[in-house]
Amino acid sequence: MKLEDLGYNCKLKNFREEFVPEDFEIGRIISEHKERYTVRTEKGEFNAEITGNLRFTASGREDFPAVGDWVALASYDKDLAIIHKIFPRFSAIKRQAPGQQGEIQLIATNIDFAFLMQAIDRDFNINRLERYLTICNTSGVGPVIVLTKTDLLDKQQVSEYIGRIKQRIKNIPVVAVSNNTHEGYEALVSLIEKGKTYCLLGSSGVGKSTLTNNLSGKDTMDTGQISHSTGKGRHVTSHRELTILENGGILIDNPGMREVGIADTSEGIENTFNQIISLSEKCKFKDCTHKSESGCAVIEAVENGELDPNAYENYLKMEKERSHFEATVNERRKKEKEFGKYVKNFKKDIKKVSNKYDKY
Repeated sequence: MKLEDLGYNCKLKNFREEFVPEDFEIGRIISEHKERYTVRTEKGEFNAEITGNLRFTASGREDFPAVGDWVALASYDKDLAIIHKIFPRFSAIKRQAPGQQGEIQLIATNIDFAFLMQAIDRDFNINRLERYLTICNTSGVGPVIVLTKTDLLDKQQVSEYIGRIKQRIKNIPVVAVSNNTHEGYEALVSLIEKGKTYCLLGSSGVGKSTLTNNLSGKDTMDTGQISHSTGKGRHVTSHRELTILENGGILIDNPGMREVGIADTSEGIENTFNQIISLSEKCKFKDCTHKSESGCAVIEAVENGELDPNAYENYLKMEKERSHFEATVNERRKKEKEFGKYVKNFKKDIKKVSNKYDKY
């Protein structure tokens, strides 16, 4: 296998020539297991860990490797390789870490497109699609909406679901597929380009792993059934894994996400809800929150039927969540800065005391 089969390109090559020693091996992370990584190179696959220096200098989760990263390896044997450098990322899909206020969870890196997957029989939720879409817009990743399990409904019902999406979410491709009959696969495969990397985002049980197996032509990922007691999917996929497809596309499967927390600058939300942002320019007040102000063009658009009320409510909810996340991050940084200042002053005091006793 050549590096180009994994998505290696001229920009990566230029970075390697300028910043990576010649005796280092180059590879791409294809899976991660609790800070142990599997890296695929031209010489094969290696289990790997990061250097102590990388671990020590990391200021957060984003400074650690993730599935999709290109890395430089050295000092490896048949059992273990050491990751010395992470190449610059051109994109990174991330969300708010579940149960951890103000923390980021890195989902995958160096992604060109994301398949936003929902099962049409039980999982359909446009609000959640807008959340996934915001993650993509924040990351600079091209979204494609994929509806699965279409064999459970008739064609007219499927068309109605697609129509509901297109009425609310504009200019995003929507593909309906069945993992059982493979109907719709031709349209989906036509969107997959050789050397490009695609990431699957969706809840458990929507068919991500089955789709990966079908597109790759082999059983690379475990699959499971929907729980009859809860109606929800089981977390069969427990880790992220990169697979090369038959047509040369590169696919990253992910564990199902029941929480899609927004860890976003305002740009991602603005791109997702561009109709609301456009309307807000006509508001009477520049600092309008679009909640209760008089002269709010957004509220007026909801009242006269120009703007979908569900999209409006989802926007307010996500904007509130984004503001809370931002405030939490700023508060944590403030505390870290104060603690760093305290440690610095403490060291100065210790040094003063030490110098004082040295005189005696």
